[in-house]
Amino acid sequence: MPHKENNFAYLLIALIIFLVILPILDDFDLAQGKLGHLIGFSTLLVIGVWSLQGAGKIFRIGMTLVIVGMIFNFLAYASDDVSYVHITVTLVFAFLILATLTALKQVLFAHKLDRNRLYGALCVYLMLGVIWALAYASLNSVSPSAFEGVGDVQGSPWSVQWLYYSFVTLTTLGYGDILPVSGTARVLAYSEAVLGVFYMAVLVAGLVGAHLSERANKQD
Repeated sequence: MPHKENNFAYLLIALIIFLVILPILDDFDLAQGKLGHLIGFSTLLVIGVWSLQGAGKIFRIGMTLVIVGMIFNFLAYASDDVSYVHITVTLVFAFLILATLTALKQVLFAHKLDRNRLYGALCVYLMLGVIWALAYASLNSVSPSAFEGVGDVQGSPWSVQWLYYSFVTLTTLGYGDILPVSGTARVLAYSEAVLGVFYMAVLVAGLVGAHLSERANKQD
């Protein structure tokens, strides 16, 4: 099936839109507030679900999360009830966990080194950053004193600033403009940094091993 062969390409497109285009729109006041939530989360869910095509039961679970997530995303946009945003963030979080586990299984255990596997490896890395961004946002929402330097996003369910902080932490850059001050926040921060380094090491080793295996098979 074409979707199964190209599944990670769809997810990569959704992640690029979410991580690159949405913050730029937000910077120019084109996708702020609830409208930004609607655009960003809807895009990630609708396009991202195609990455699960051909996965049977997992695809059905993913589709359920997308449908329910879209409903609550629209309710969050149409009303002032912040609880709808919390539910939407939770559903996006659950969908990303599902997509990450699915992609990781194929990336680590696939025998063929092809373009789709490389897309999948990149998607896993990007999804880890988004997952932790959602975790930071959720923690900040229930405990506004967990972080310093987040300014006017204190207590809000979501802000693109969490994407920035998450990827700075994932890549171990650590600029220090946003600081975790509570114990839970610090656990999240250093666990993300350790996971980011560990994933890259395992990924490089796996891809190199697959490449060497393919070369050996061709020579035989």
